[in-house]
Amino acid sequence: MAIATLGVALGAVLGTSGSAFAATERPKPPPTQQQAPAVDDAGCTVAVAPPPPVDSSEQPRPGTLAPAPLPVPAQPVGGPRMGECGNVLPPGAPPPPSVQDSTSWILADLDTGAVLAARSPHARERPASLLKILTSLVIMKRLDMDTVVAGTEADADAPGSRVGVGPGGQYTIRQLFTGLILNSGNDAANALARQLGGVPTTLRYMSETAASLGALDTRPASPSGLDAPGMSTSAYDLALFYREAIQQPLFAQISKTRLYDWPGRGDLPGFKISNDNHMLTEYPGTFGGKTGFTDDARHTRITAAQKHGRRLVLVQMRGEQHPVAMDTQAARLLDYGFALPADTRPVGQLVDPGGAVRPPAADDSSSDADAALMAGSVPAGHPENMRASLAVIGGGALLGALLSVLVARRRPSGGGRHSTSTIRDH
Repeated sequence: MAIATLGVALGAVLGTSGSAFAATERPKPPPTQQQAPAVDDAGCTVAVAPPPPVDSSEQPRPGTLAPAPLPVPAQPVGGPRMGECGNVLPPGAPPPPSVQDSTSWILADLDTGAVLAARSPHARERPASLLKILTSLVIMKRLDMDTVVAGTEADADAPGSRVGVGPGGQYTIRQLFTGLILNSGNDAANALARQLGGVPTTLRYMSETAASLGALDTRPASPSGLDAPGMSTSAYDLALFYREAIQQPLFAQISKTRLYDWPGRGDLPGFKISNDNHMLTEYPGTFGGKTGFTDDARHTRITAAQKHGRRLVLVQMRGEQHPVAMDTQAARLLDYGFALPADTRPVGQLVDPGGAVRPPAADDSSSDADAALMAGSVPAGHPENMRASLAVIGGGALLGALLSVLVARRRPSGGGRHSTSTIRDH
């Protein structure tokens, strides 16, 4: 049994063209507590970790190892069909739009939590800036929106998309929060994480929040969603985050804001920022969403829209803009969802908060090694490596070690196909 499971996992890591975790024709193994990768009745596989990075963005720091993939629960969160790969459709439903370039997606009712249709909803991918939805939940719970924060040079130097935070600027938490969502500012994420107690503390809060919502595919590795060692989430988990966030009036208001006056700093005058969610103007009924992109995550997207008295959320993971633009893909899938009869039997359910066990909170006086762990890289001698190895999917400690080594070997020694300076998240 262990050898068979190990073979499936090694095949997933060493896969040839396309995704290293591409589906392969293999028999379904007997059910176990943890499997890597999960295999459904159709013979395809559900990725238990994102594909290897194309650049050096996830290279662990010297003396550390990349975290092993998160364990897979014995039963898929949200119902048995949520563990399937490929298209997951209601019985008798017509096929979804023929052109779908997103590796995984989920379409759900925001009010009832019913999952109407999906594709590999628990496949683990990188979130890019969609992770800012999880960061938002922490911010809204823990920070006073009227607190004033001074911008720093470190904020201004944040990689990727920036809204304009920097030295000489004074910003309320509300303004930083708006820049985080509206313009996907990684500089705003940096400033907000500082107010939360620093990056390690922010990541701890994010992990606890994800677990409390039942999001067991999610390991945050940066507050902004920029790629970092161990980062993973799923379309299902992101739908959970968005459903929780959109219930908050402030988040709902920011999500549908088109333009916002951003304050100046020093000799720099203020200016207007615009919402990067073009669906607000391109798809009637859209009232929220978020976009993201990095070289490793590719295009990610959340769109929330209302029509005929129903509110749907669509999450798309690892998509491409060609041959069909992401906005067009989203519009077609939303049209598909709204066209399904109201009494269509759901294929799954977005679970309500409180059904999952929170991970133990880290000690506030954590050591440098613990801080490195929360930042997404694990010191080679740190006991967390032993715990992760014991918890890793399928082959236990042996499989965890082999997966870490194999993924590390596939990383480019230099900048890969893209240098880290080209990584962007918006």
